[in-house]
Amino acid sequence: MNAKLSPDLTSDPVGWAIPPWTRAEAQTIHDLPFNDLLFQAHTTHRENFDPNRVQLSRLLSIKTGGCPEDCGYCSQSSHHQSGLKASKLMEVQRVVAEARKARDAGATRYCMGAAWRSPKERDMDAVVAMVEGVKALGMETCMTLGMLDLGQAQRLKQAGLDYYNHNIDTSERYYSEVISTRTFADRLDTLANVRDSGIKVCCGGIVGMGEEKADRIDMLVTLANLPEPPDSVPINMLIPIEGTPLGEAEPIEPIEFVRTIALARIMMPKSHVRLSAGRMAMSDEMQALCFFAGANSIFVGDTLLTAENPGEDKDSALFRRLGIKPMERDAQ
Repeated sequence: MNAKLSPDLTSDPVGWAIPPWTRAEAQTIHDLPFNDLLFQAHTTHRENFDPNRVQLSRLLSIKTGGCPEDCGYCSQSSHHQSGLKASKLMEVQRVVAEARKARDAGATRYCMGAAWRSPKERDMDAVVAMVEGVKALGMETCMTLGMLDLGQAQRLKQAGLDYYNHNIDTSERYYSEVISTRTFADRLDTLANVRDSGIKVCCGGIVGMGEEKADRIDMLVTLANLPEPPDSVPINMLIPIEGTPLGEAEPIEPIEFVRTIALARIMMPKSHVRLSAGRMAMSDEMQALCFFAGANSIFVGDTLLTAENPGEDKDSALFRRLGIKPMERDAQ
C-alpha cells in the first residue's frame, strides 16, 4: 500500500508512508487513542521485523570528558561541573579486547564514542585501527565522534565502519535551548557527509529535556524526511545529571514516551528503533510497552558512556519473561 497513513487509522491496514511527512500528519497519528496507536505501531513492526527479536549493541567510551561542546544534558562537557574527569583516547588493543568480550556475551554491534567536537587528524589512525580490529571480530561497527567532514567519513568507510551515530537531539526550534556551540544545520551537514560516504546513519534524539510535544513530533518528522531515514533511530530518555543545566529537568510522562516510540516506528517502518538511554528509570512494564510499540534494539552492559544502564542479568530476565530473544546478525 504505497500511500500515506490516513487520518482514520482505526480500521485501515497499515501502509508505507512516503516522505515528506508534515507535522500535521505526524501529530494526527501521535494523538490517536493509545490503543489505536499501539495497534498501528505493532502492526507496522510485524510487517518489517520479527516482533520477538531485539538487536543487542554494546557502547564503549573510548575517550571520556573534556568536550568543548556545551550540550545541556551531557556530563562530559567541559562547560559543566559534573565532576567527571577527562581521559585520554583508549589504546586500540584495549578497545578490541573489550569488543571481543562483548561479542562473546551476545552483542552483535559494537559502538565506540569519543567526547570530541570532531576528531583531530592525529587521532584518526587510532580510530581507524579500532574499526578494523572490531570488524575483524565479525561484529558490526559503529562510532560517534562528533562532527565529521567528508574526508574523515570516507576514511572510516574504507576502514569498514558500518554505522555512524550523530543525533539531532531535538527539534530545530528547541535546539538552541539545549546547545549553543554548534547549530542544528551542523548536525545535518555531518549526517550528509556520513550518508554520502556510504556509512549507515544512526540518528535519533533525547526526550524529557523540557521540550513540548510538538518538538518531539518535529524531531521525528526531520528524521523521517531525510534523503534516507536512519537505519537506527535511538530514542533516549533524559538521564538528569547533577551539575548540568538539565540536571533538574522534569521527567517525561511514561505514556508520552511510549507514544514517541510508536510514532517513530510508524514513520520509519524499516529502521531499528533503539530504546536507548534512560532504561534504568523505566519499569519492566514500560519497557515491554516500548517493545510492543516497535522498539527493537537496546544497549547492553552496565554503563552507557558515563551513565548507568541495566545489567545484562536484568535484561536477560526481562527477555525471558517476555519471550524475546537477541536478534541474530543476519537478521539485521
